Amino acid sequence: MPRISKVALGSTAALSLALTSCMGAGANIPSASTPITQAEARTGAEAHPQLLAEFGGAMSGPHAQYVEQVGRNIAVRSGLGNAQSDFTVTLLNSSVNNAFAIPGGYIYTTRQLVTLMNNEAELAGVLGHEVGHVAARHSQRRQAEAQQNTLFGVAGAILSGIFLGDSGIGQQLSRGFLQGSQLLTLRFSRSQELQADELGIQYLTRAGYDPHAMATVLQSLAAQNALDASLQGRGDARVPEWASTHPDPASRVQAAMRRAAGTTGVTNRDTFLTRIDGLVYGDDPKQGIIEGRQFIHPELRLSFTAPQGFYMVNGTRAVSINGQSGQGQLSTAPYDGNLSNYVHRVFRALGGNRQTLAPAALQQTTVNGLPAAYGTARVNSGNGQVDVVVFAYEFSNGQAYHFATLSQAGRSGVFTPMFNSMRRISRAEANRVVPRRIDVVTVRSGDTVSSLANRMAYDTAREQRFRVLNGLGSRDTLRAGQKVKIVVRGS
Repeated sequence: MPRISKVALGSTAALSLALTSCMGAGANIPSASTPITQAEARTGAEAHPQLLAEFGGAMSGPHAQYVEQVGRNIAVRSGLGNAQSDFTVTLLNSSVNNAFAIPGGYIYTTRQLVTLMNNEAELAGVLGHEVGHVAARHSQRRQAEAQQNTLFGVAGAILSGIFLGDSGIGQQLSRGFLQGSQLLTLRFSRSQELQADELGIQYLTRAGYDPHAMATVLQSLAAQNALDASLQGRGDARVPEWASTHPDPASRVQAAMRRAAGTTGVTNRDTFLTRIDGLVYGDDPKQGIIEGRQFIHPELRLSFTAPQGFYMVNGTRAVSINGQSGQGQLSTAPYDGNLSNYVHRVFRALGGNRQTLAPAALQQTTVNGLPAAYGTARVNSGNGQVDVVVFAYEFSNGQAYHFATLSQAGRSGVFTPMFNSMRRISRAEANRVVPRRIDVVTVRSGDTVSSLANRMAYDTAREQRFRVLNGLGSRDTLRAGQKVKIVVRGS
């Protein structure tokens, strides 16, 4: 969620033409790419500022410089540009595991995905995979298939197929609920993902890296997905299909291993770990943090608790709340001092141009000392009736925030405890919120997985988190002199 946000529920549909996120073996693997065209360069230059705003902004400093160096080195192997300066490589301040590229030589990875990696070859592999999508012009092909669908339309159609049927209101509501989750992407086919894997492996080999890194980073991503599912109480090991940006990495590991067989190269493990030491891990307090079921934003001075059985994803513009019995988000919109007007405007934005959406009645109340207003609209959809609730709060800084939730008709009460949990936090409580960071340590004689895992800045699943973070299997042990990552608290 933004540091100070006054954005409305709007559309970033302009991004749909270019965004090629994923992190799919196709025919016609290009041995040399067509260079970046002027049209592609213009497209990338126009989309770049919007992407920075949507994904937490660009990081600077030594961590970002290192990622830029590795990214440019691998990107030039694609043939899209003749010089490293032809590419713009950005480390994004996002806590979501994500990487993508857009036409024009723009390549991105989130800091969270970087912290999951364990050597420089893996970083180069991820960025090379994304460059492969651009080299194969996958976004243009998917755009041609989608034609009239925008970025939100594609993602919204997936959600509406599960929850709302194919109604126009379903797709429009989905746009609102998915905005800001940082999980919105133009999905690629399996063959395109495999093709990008293969291209990334080619680039790794050309650059002298160990091509097995493509498989090991996919393996770590699959393990992280499984751990997240376990921690969030989900039954499967994948992000829900309607929100997945990295579809089924586990199924691609063996294919990547087969392609890399018989080839070796450098990994630069110790160099990589030294260069990412101190990188922020998880949520940045400037964007709010998630601790279990609690969300707390020290700069906006607010906090709430998600319902039991739900999990949250913290995005740049909104916090998404997801569960089997409903979805929702916390966001904000322009506020003129009238909560009733605010709620009605949010409903109209959710309804969009295709259908007028308004609450049956509007209620005024107070929640933990905060003036509040809420209303419910019942909507007919292909899968039956659903309830849309907007619950808004006025804060003393002249800003309003609201939940927008979606559930089956008559079941919106699952969100009532969350609505009632919204509160303003004290300055002292806000000051106690500090970020987690990566701390690279050298294993000493007598250190074990268990002893180092106990230093992780978490109350639960310390050993599981430590193993996934360091790419360790359930039976792997440590040796003295080995560098490993732990997560600690630090300003």
